[in-house]
Amino acid sequence: MSENVEEMDRTQDDDFSGRLVWFLTGAIIGATVAILYAPKSGKDTRKYLSDKAHQGKEAIAESSMDVVDASKEMFERGRKLVEDAAELFDRGRKLVKG
Repeated sequence: MSENVEEMDRTQDDDFSGRLVWFLTGAIIGATVAILYAPKSGKDTRKYLSDKAHQGKEAIAESSMDVVDASKEMFERGRKLVEDAAELFDRGRKLVKG
């Protein structure tokens, strides 16, 4: 049972990592296209890119907080599993002793 939980956690981590990589890739491609096809002056383009970089920074900060929250949840689940396993072990030991 714990193997299934661990596998689900790894799958969720892989899914989040994949999404983050695709987000960053899209941001880089978008910035490159914006620079190449910018219909505005250099000053306006730099302002636009600065604003977009700031938005990207905020998005990454939010994602980081999501990762921290998910990590805390996984830690708590792991701790609960260990506590449950220890309790089952104690019950089994008491049954064996009689």
